[in-house]
Amino acid sequence: MPDRLSPRDILARLIAFPTVSRDSNLDLVDWVEDYLSGHGITCHRHWNDTRDKAALFAHVGPEVEGGLVLSGHTDVVPVDGQPWTSDPFTLTERDGRLYGRGTTDMKGFDALAIWALVEARHAGVARPLQIALSYDEEIGCTGAPPMIAAMQAALPRASAVIVGEPTNLAPVTGHKGGVSFDVHVQGFEVHSSILDRGVSAIMWGAKLVEWANAVNAETYGAEPSALAAAFDPPCTNVHVGMIRGGTAHNITAKDCHFSMGFRVVPGEDPQAWRQRFLDRAAALEAEMQAVRPEARVIVTDAFSLPTFVPEEDGAAEALVRRLTGDNATHMVSYGTEASHFQTAGYSAVVCGPGDIGIAHQPDEYISVADFEAGHDFMRRLVGALAA
Repeated sequence: MPDRLSPRDILARLIAFPTVSRDSNLDLVDWVEDYLSGHGITCHRHWNDTRDKAALFAHVGPEVEGGLVLSGHTDVVPVDGQPWTSDPFTLTERDGRLYGRGTTDMKGFDALAIWALVEARHAGVARPLQIALSYDEEIGCTGAPPMIAAMQAALPRASAVIVGEPTNLAPVTGHKGGVSFDVHVQGFEVHSSILDRGVSAIMWGAKLVEWANAVNAETYGAEPSALAAAFDPPCTNVHVGMIRGGTAHNITAKDCHFSMGFRVVPGEDPQAWRQRFLDRAAALEAEMQAVRPEARVIVTDAFSLPTFVPEEDGAAEALVRRLTGDNATHMVSYGTEASHFQTAGYSAVVCGPGDIGIAHQPDEYISVADFEAGHDFMRRLVGALAA
């Protein structure tokens, strides 16, 4: 049987795997599976379609329903072009901080969850504990739904899930959902001196961008619902983050590509916003085709995440509040895999060590104090499950 590693040792191992979302996570999954298997824990994998990535999940304790899931993701965002002062894939301590890509988002929690699972295995917990480590969270939470379905088929169904995104160990009970699209506006090229006879994909695409500005003016100016009022900002918003197109300054652009995304407050339906956008795109396409029938607006779904809605008497929330003593209301505007677990019928809460404001930055870190606070949280959690 291998040694029982400390959370710090586990974190160092996890950081050393450069599991950027565009690349494979299998080296990390192999290591975690070997480590857990060495402690008598049976692991399960769910592969992606190309089998270059896998989710990993496992169960310890009695083979009964009603357990708790510790949920994390294995992928991290790129470090390309960021001015790091130390190797992002080597855990480095400086001035009371642990630096490395993913220390905050969210290999810090992953390391603590792996430690807790092994401790629970040796403690002989009365209530089951499960771990779920996904892939492709950073590119749209796309790895979570198939992982959750596979878990339900392979493990006794748990009753509560803690998703360990960095919240400074505050229990977050709601977050925005979202939908986003890749938009390709196809125009018709003519000399710019006779642009009325062609269709500039850029200039017509800008009408969709301006529609987004109008929607934001509408939603920011409206009275928020009681549920939306807990968010910052307290409304759904629309964002265009990237745009490209055109050939030359004196040719009407044949192509314009951009992304458009909606962050939707609980109480509103992301799919209703999707349909509203599709209707506007269709209307614009009809106007373009009145000039040139070849013109088109091609919309491709890129991302969809349900809203995460506060639960009434949620089991996951109640457990975390008992462990932290925090009874305040916390909502966030970013998305997590908690909404996918909730959609699948689990009680869920988001709670993990570290500050989301440090995630994705050059010299990402988690403070030693925050990491130790997370360790204390996991000690209390294992103790509660063993009682």
